[in-house]
Amino acid sequence: MVNCCGLVSEKNEPVPLKSISVQLQVRDHGVSVSSSLQYVNEEDRALEAVFVFPLPADAAVCHFSARIEEQEIVAELQDKQSARDQYDDAVSSGQQAFLLEESDESSDVFKLSVGCLSPGQNAVINIVYVMELSVQADHALRFCLPAVLNPRYTPTASAAGVPEVFSASVIPYTLSLSVDVRSSDRISRLESSCPLDPLVFLDAHHTHATVSLSAGHRFDKDVELLLYYENTHQPRAVVEAGAATAQPGSLMGDPVLMISLYPEFPADVMSSLASQGEFVFVVDRSGSMDCSMHNGKDAQMRIESARDTLLLLLKSLPMGCYFNIYGFGSHFESFFPQSVVYSDDTMEEALKRVKNMRADMGGTEILQPLKHIYSQPCFPDHPRQLFMFTDGEVWNTKEVLDLVKSNVFSHRCFSFGIGEGASTALITGMAREGSGHAQFITGTDRMQPKVMQSLRFALQPAVDNISVDWTVPEGVTVDMLSPPISALFQGQRALIYAQLKGQSSGKTDGAVTVKYRLKDQAVTNQLQFTLKPTEDTGRTIHHLAARCVLRCLELEERASGADTQALRSRILELSVQAGVSSVHTAFIAVNKHSKQTVTGPLLQRRVPVRHMLGSARFGGGRMRMCAMAAPMMACNSMPMAAPKMKKCISLKQRSAPRMACDSPLMCADLMMDDSSTAPDSEPASPTDPLLQLVSLQKASGHWELQAALADVFGKTEDELANHRPAQVDGSVWATVLALIWLHTCRSEDQVEWQFVAMKAEAWIRSQKPDGLSQCVCDGNLLLGGHVTEDALGI
Repeated sequence: MVNCCGLVSEKNEPVPLKSISVQLQVRDHGVSVSSSLQYVNEEDRALEAVFVFPLPADAAVCHFSARIEEQEIVAELQDKQSARDQYDDAVSSGQQAFLLEESDESSDVFKLSVGCLSPGQNAVINIVYVMELSVQADHALRFCLPAVLNPRYTPTASAAGVPEVFSASVIPYTLSLSVDVRSSDRISRLESSCPLDPLVFLDAHHTHATVSLSAGHRFDKDVELLLYYENTHQPRAVVEAGAATAQPGSLMGDPVLMISLYPEFPADVMSSLASQGEFVFVVDRSGSMDCSMHNGKDAQMRIESARDTLLLLLKSLPMGCYFNIYGFGSHFESFFPQSVVYSDDTMEEALKRVKNMRADMGGTEILQPLKHIYSQPCFPDHPRQLFMFTDGEVWNTKEVLDLVKSNVFSHRCFSFGIGEGASTALITGMAREGSGHAQFITGTDRMQPKVMQSLRFALQPAVDNISVDWTVPEGVTVDMLSPPISALFQGQRALIYAQLKGQSSGKTDGAVTVKYRLKDQAVTNQLQFTLKPTEDTGRTIHHLAARCVLRCLELEERASGADTQALRSRILELSVQAGVSSVHTAFIAVNKHSKQTVTGPLLQRRVPVRHMLGSARFGGGRMRMCAMAAPMMACNSMPMAAPKMKKCISLKQRSAPRMACDSPLMCADLMMDDSSTAPDSEPASPTDPLLQLVSLQKASGHWELQAALADVFGKTEDELANHRPAQVDGSVWATVLALIWLHTCRSEDQVEWQFVAMKAEAWIRSQKPDGLSQCVCDGNLLLGGHVTEDALGI
């Protein structure tokens, strides 16, 4: 096993991080997360530890402190370069120092540097961040504590400056987690991917509850929590009081309002699906897509699941639309030079190529295929819908999001994070900037149901023409902090932040009216709120609002080219004033009260973040791994001949030339040769009877009477032919049988085949066949079903 920059050594010397304790304070749709990381220096000399770790993409870090023995040091938020200089100065002079900074390339990666821990010394690091809880398809509010930070593919040209990410197969620290939930809505239940103690309700109305992670949990996978309220979609307006110590008129000194908006989609709107559009499917074909979806028995490879999903998608598209499929890795390719009209011929051609798709295209570079797609002209009356499937492991996340946002008015983007460790910044960011919807496929989740749900979103009418109007007393003004919302889909929530400025001597209440259009129907929601909340509930909403403004300013700065000094100054000012981290600031703490000055060379320890081997980014990219002996030495990252590897294999030790030390020092650049992943035989046809049935459907929606269809039903072709009513055409008979089988044998998977069935129903109606009732009756007798014509939709 390769040890990485001072991880567990051959002598089993422990890394300094011993435990992580997390407390969640959930308030309606927001959460405050307090994490305590305990370090103990068990070395015989002074130590510097570096811990690179993930945080949710939209989290706002708002507190950082360190406790050394009995001394607590609260960090200050400063200009990032100034904080780095101060940290280096403190460590070089023997003072204890701590630095917390956001990655320059991705907003969901932070690096914590702990400098000058004396031998035997104990340090507890406290980090507090706030975030919005995302709404899931089943109306749950989701919180995820990531345990995985995969090595992310970095194009060679931008390799400089990327933080080193190291991995371990055994994590030498444990996790404890407790949750406190308070809501204005009744709490229904709380579920988790990890074992929990029983949920304890603390009031009779079930609006206050607590729960904890079961003792002894090893932090070896993501901790996912799903919180269910009884009325999750109820619109709410919450006002949070400003800080008494902050200057009136500033963001932190004034009250801040958060509005949650849930559009109501009537049944008739839900049932009306568009028959037009351009559908572009973009599939990650890098080396890591040849790894398992999860670690369980009989787990599919990610690329296999993607192939099955593309089959369902292609069969579910409406006739007359346009479509194309892109595969990407270190390079990209498209099935067609530009999107083509959906027909039997183009669908069959695409399916042949899907069947041969493999994870053989090297690393992960999403930017170039996106640029190519956006350079293609859109088709009039066919809105572009982009579906992106990826592990989400790239380092130019912000550049990708900028590109998606700059094309928001020409398309919608639906993104899917596959496997453990998919970047929340990339997946949620692409959907947010592209006015689409994000889904994560982790653990034993199946990809197909989540993707088909997003296809329904793409085909459904969206809420647009959204406007917000305020009614407030004289003397009070409203400053909108959130960017305009261009579209909302069924099941999506919009959060709108606003600052309430000024004072009113009379009225203490206000109202906000949110209007929008849904399929040519005007909808109005009016919410009441108080201008002067009496209870001090903390600053969660203020910090989230500041984060929202900072992200908008950072995006504007990156899009402004050279003239960015004014924007940078605004970002620095707001970040420091609100106490919320940004791309230009970092938290710095120096223990100036320590009576002991550390002398001598420092050991450097890289604290491991759990890394699933099946999630490793080998394809085309490089993962620099080093093991360092004492005293601390510079580790050359010289390119070496890389062994060819296939799929997800173990890392092998390679000795590094021109280096000498007391214990082995290993540096390896691990790459996957594109040709090594190509199997000798073609992928097998689908074994799932549902996918077999779907693969036989024609683009127009019907099936033909043939032996392969009979096999799905467990019958012979002669049996099907002999039971066909005389007055019914063979294709109508085959299509009715397919619908009966779907409703009888796979009713629990209806979300996957709903569009396939809708196309079949429409085709049958277009044929206007005689004897349809007898056809359904005979079909039920043959297949053992009890499905009515009404249930079949014909």
